[in-house]
Amino acid sequence: MRSIIRHNSDSPALPDLRNLGTTLRILLAVNGAAVVAAMIGEPRWDVLPEAIVATVGAVQPPLLLALALLWALAPWLARQPYRTASFAIAAVVVAATMVAFVLVDRIVPEPAGSELRQLLLALVAVVVLLAYFRLRAKALSPAITEARLQALQARIRPHFLFNSINGVLSLIRSDPSRAEEALHDLADLFRVLMRDNRDLTPLEDEVTLCRQYLDLEKLRLGERLVVDWNVKSMPRDALVPPLFLQPLLENAVYHGIEPSPEPGTITINIFLTRGEVHAILRNPYRADGGRHHAGNKMALANIRERLALHFDAEASLESRVLRDSYEVHIRMPYRIESPPKQVPGASSASADNVVDLNRERAKPRSRTALRRLEAARG
Repeated sequence: MRSIIRHNSDSPALPDLRNLGTTLRILLAVNGAAVVAAMIGEPRWDVLPEAIVATVGAVQPPLLLALALLWALAPWLARQPYRTASFAIAAVVVAATMVAFVLVDRIVPEPAGSELRQLLLALVAVVVLLAYFRLRAKALSPAITEARLQALQARIRPHFLFNSINGVLSLIRSDPSRAEEALHDLADLFRVLMRDNRDLTPLEDEVTLCRQYLDLEKLRLGERLVVDWNVKSMPRDALVPPLFLQPLLENAVYHGIEPSPEPGTITINIFLTRGEVHAILRNPYRADGGRHHAGNKMALANIRERLALHFDAEASLESRVLRDSYEVHIRMPYRIESPPKQVPGASSASADNVVDLNRERAKPRSRTALRRLEAARG
């Protein structure tokens, strides 16, 4: 039996050198190593604090200079094969160490042999950190990560499929054309749910998917479900994790709309500010939960984990209970292109596959728009 879990066979990729989490990890690792080195090299406890300050202070100029250069070169490094990029990083770190040593030596003369020692320590730091980030990438992207995504999708599909089919059945006699459109929307929605959802996707596609989902929910909830979209300031080309919004809307319908016989409003506000994409969802809230249990926040935990996998410390998900509503606030960096992964020996066919994949992803939205246009003209 063929496994549904796909193992990533791509060549190793560099860490995102413009990511805040990557920068913080490098700073903590290098400064932590400097503290340990000072503690090992200075046995006298009375002068140990001074030794730590001196050692940590000595590594700051080359460290900060190297981080600045790597930040500037990050787009170019991301396009290179892993081996080439690794050697380039080592060369940048060596150059930064030499420049910082010359500048500092003019102010505070260093003992003889210090330059060679700093170069060796810099190279050791590069090797160790590259190995760490490679191991970390392998730990975050194997079968277990995809298994969690598969589990979340499996949890969504049966519940939603049952409700959607019931909604379509109720329309077959009273409104056959609407029932046919709903079946097309359902097919388009499940086509997206069943495809490989490891890569980032345009925000516009995610919003289209959510609109189709909410249209299907309206079949059974009718006027009880009111949706307020505020997406005029939405960056349509922003790349986001797939299915980051739909599970939250499903929770909003299940916990906010279904328990009450009165109409309820789900508000979705998506906007761009200061280089960050914000998505704020609100739905009615009842402290007693109505007919439904409070839930185990599985969707929130899953989405929070996937945001961390894609954006590290630059993304966050926060939830809170307001007076009569429940709010989820997602924040993530604004990106318009995925970091390219250069595979040695890859042919131009891979680019054609990407184009074909993008065309395939655009088809559902185009067909849906065409059907609605034809219905309006009819």
